[in-house]
Amino acid sequence: MESDMDELLPLLPDGASEISNNLSVVNRDDRWVYFHGGLPVFSHSASDKRAFRMITSSFIHSGVCRNIDIQRTFNVSKSSVIRNYKKYVEKGSDGFYEKKRE
Repeated sequence: MESDMDELLPLLPDGASEISNNLSVVNRDDRWVYFHGGLPVFSHSASDKRAFRMITSSFIHSGVCRNIDIQRTFNVSKSSVIRNYKKYVEKGSDGFYEKKRE
């Protein structure tokens, strides 16, 4: 028998793609907006690759989703997800915004 809460969950915003059980994403006005449950938790410009790599790595690190969830939802390679996650673990979110050496 399902409880009343089970019948309500998961909550997905209109037009959102489910990444994992409680995490979804929608592209609105050329911005990716990420939702945990029904609440927006982060957004970035669709062209901002650094923010995409940082936030998806953060979600993986916190256990909100898995590598494969990011690969499937965004059609990105396994190696890129692993590489970005490794950077997140080693350098944190700042690692995605470091100036490149010339």
